[in-house]
Amino acid sequence: MLMNSGRPARLNYLANGFRVVSPGDHVVCAVSGVEIPLDNLKYWSVARQEPYAGAVEATQAERDR
Repeated sequence: MLMNSGRPARLNYLANGFRVVSPGDHVVCAVSGVEIPLDNLKYWSVARQEPYAGAVEATQAERDR
């Protein structure tokens, strides 16, 4: 059993990756509220420091802001 199982991580989103600030096993999509396992995290905004579940959510965030 993982120590951080079920806990959201806090990340610092960088241009080519992210840095874990507080350990966890997922982040929450800023648009949809869906939990994203860190292994599946592929979309985020460096400027807004937000994660997104997919391309649709990332595009929607750009349009909404």
